[in-house]
Amino acid sequence: MSASIEIRSVPHPAPTPADVRAKLIADPGFGKIFSDHMVTVRWSSEKGWHDAQLRAREAFTLDPAAAVLHYAQEIFEGMKAYRGADGQVLLFRPLENARRFQRSAERMAMPILPEEIFLEAVETLVRADVDWIPGADGASLYLRPFMFADESFLGVKPAGSYIFCVIACPVGAYFKGGAKPVSVWASQDYTRAAAGGTGAAKCGGNYAASLIAQAEAIRNGCDQVVFLDAAEKRWVEELGGMNVFFVFDDGSVRTPGLTGTILPGITRDSIITLARSQGMDVVEGPYSFQQWQEDAASGALREVFACGTAAVVSAIGTVRHKGGEFTISGAVEGPVTTKLRAGLTAIQRGQADDAHGWRHIVAL
Repeated sequence: MSASIEIRSVPHPAPTPADVRAKLIADPGFGKIFSDHMVTVRWSSEKGWHDAQLRAREAFTLDPAAAVLHYAQEIFEGMKAYRGADGQVLLFRPLENARRFQRSAERMAMPILPEEIFLEAVETLVRADVDWIPGADGASLYLRPFMFADESFLGVKPAGSYIFCVIACPVGAYFKGGAKPVSVWASQDYTRAAAGGTGAAKCGGNYAASLIAQAEAIRNGCDQVVFLDAAEKRWVEELGGMNVFFVFDDGSVRTPGLTGTILPGITRDSIITLARSQGMDVVEGPYSFQQWQEDAASGALREVFACGTAAVVSAIGTVRHKGGEFTISGAVEGPVTTKLRAGLTAIQRGQADDAHGWRHIVAL
């Protein structure tokens, strides 16, 4: 298996005119507008990784028997490109995305993409579509590397051919209304993942399984769903697409531990590192939904926030469930949440010292 690959550039027949692009990225929303190009790399059991191309973003042609359509061999990542304060284009911890992509591939019986090819593909797309990075405060270019099985067969086994692809879209804030506390619905009927399952892999099936619970959350007036464990339906795990943190009156911070059913978020890991570097005691371990309610009522729990690549850090103000609802500190964002988000985004955007070596400069 080659650790690097030459990406052939195929000229775009009709790139978006500059004036049209400027209008599109002025207020892009999230996940609705896409840049001009994509990078694709193919894998087969005979050739390994091959046929790497930068080309116009376009639809794939798939056989109706393509394995991904029947057996869901698919994984993805989420990451962002930022325009730094000095004009440099920055990625945040991209090698961690590459390594998690490898772990997801291993769990889903898919070929392992070398880190070098992952990073080269991402950087090639960013360089090609650098003008799609919005200039507005808080905006960025969201990058979606993904891989799926395209072999045509109807037998249950790992596929013999795959396509790796990277696409991009300019994005603003993930939640409408900006950085205000969100509400969550505690799902007591549906679970996201179980021991021995795919909870730690970033695969589409996990998100598909969460959608019915997310719909339930919306029906109950909530922005997001929070899942409990599958075995006891007692322990808090994560939101539909984000990890969760709890901040207490003694200054300590708690987040559910990585037991195999929770996605190991890169933002989660960064928050833990930042909090500990600021002298906070961070515990990774179980926290029950009943304890969450009791601590919110007593005032021992001061803040709760969710974190992920898309939303970065979002305070949780209200929790609803079948038995009622409760709030955390009057449903107002707390100082620890604000401080950690500000510290993280400042590093991501080149506005603060990068003591941990997290920033990656894209050479243009």
